Order: sequence, then structure tokens, then C-alpha cells
Amino acid sequence: MSHASSTQRFAGKTVIVTGAGSGIGRATVVRLVQEGASVVGSDVSQERLDTLAAELTASTFASVVGDISSEESIQRILAAANGRVDALANVAGIMDGFLPPHELDDATWDRVMSVNLTAVMRLTRAVLPLMRAAKSGSIVNVSSEAGLRGSAAGSAYTTSKHAVIGFTKSTAFFYSPEGIRCNAVAPGAVATNIEAPFRSAFAGERLGPFMQVMVPSVATAEHLAAAITWLLSDDSLNVTGAILASDGGWSAI
Repeated sequence: MSHASSTQRFAGKTVIVTGAGSGIGRATVVRLVQEGASVVGSDVSQERLDTLAAELTASTFASVVGDISSEESIQRILAAANGRVDALANVAGIMDGFLPPHELDDATWDRVMSVNLTAVMRLTRAVLPLMRAAKSGSIVNVSSEAGLRGSAAGSAYTTSKHAVIGFTKSTAFFYSPEGIRCNAVAPGAVATNIEAPFRSAFAGERLGPFMQVMVPSVATAEHLAAAITWLLSDDSLNVTGAILASDGGWSAI
């Protein structure tokens, strides 16, 4: 799906995208490049990044392989941006096996918080000096329907995505006088390759009926990329601190 003919909203701009190798992150990179951006894409998988780079055949895409929960990876991502970051899309995330509190192990909790929340804070912290110097910038964090309700995932994931919303609003508040915006999208069910197995029979019994009744049709990654790129672009200049549900109406139920 090409949008290049209709708009070049990101011409001359540099955008960082995490989780760039697959799903929502990948679709966001493709759309940004089509719209003229120079994109720094990070992912844990070198293979996925190489496949994406080959498909894009664009000199405006730079890939950084690494775990965004490590400060070292974040510094390499920042270095690849060459001193300019106009926008940041914090897309990378992991699931939690739908574990309820009484079955939740420390390793799952720590890993989910590290990737879904702490990495978002660290990368935001890393780009803010550049955005503050430029008096301009747009940050989009990917939360989830699980950031809006308690019946969409396990406890660690739900907590991390609620926290992403809090961090989004705080960032928006602190930097709006400096021309820096921060918003979040809250996807519902999306067709991506994120690992989401049920590791809890208890959770399956409790969540199952709600999932069947409440989850609308599954969106594509491109649907989410459209919302993310709108928030990253100057088309949404008057929007900051907003949580945009892109969930087929799930949040209206």
C-alpha cells in the first residue's frame, strides 16, 4: 500500500522506530520511508531488519540491532540518528503469557517492565535534549487496550501499558511549552507476530469469555501505522497528551 504519491509529510525529518522488524513497527517504518523520512529502525532480530532493508531499497533507512532494554543499545540508536531526531515511535513490546498476579514470576514481571516501560523512558530521555534544542519534536508511545482496562491481558503487561499512558501524559505536560508533543496509541487486537500464548489456565477461563464478547475484528499493522504516523506528523500539531484508541471500537464497549 503506497502513500508516497499523496504526501511527503516527513521530508527532511529523522524518525526513530523501535520494534521495526515486524508488525506495527515494521509497517510504521515502511510508511515513514514512503513519506520521505530518514528512519532509524531498531529490533532484536538482525534477520528481520535485513529483510526490511532489502524490501525498502532506500538509503534513508538505517537499522540498529539490539535489545532496547539495554542502555548500550539506546546509545547506538541515538548515534545512528546523527544528531537529529524529529520524531520517535516507541513501538517495541512483549507479552506476559496472560499471567494473573498469583501465578506471576519475577522474571516475567521484570522483563515485561524492562521492555514495555523502562525502555520507553530511556529512549525518550535520550532524544529529549535534541528535541529541546530544536524546540520541536513528536513522540508516540504504543500502549494497548490493556492500558485502558484490566480484562485484556495478564497483570504485568496490563500494568506496563497503563504506566506507558501515565508516562505519555507526564511527558506531554512537561514539554508542551517547548514545542514537543507526546501521545500514545492504544491498539486492540492486531495481526502481528508478537508472541501471545496463554501460560495460565486460570487466566484462560477468566479472560476467555471477555475476549470472545468484546474483541472486535482484528486490525492490520498498517491500520496502526496510519494512526502512529498521523500523531508523529505536523498534521496533529494541536494534539499532545492524547491516548488514541485504535481498536475497532473495543474501548467504546
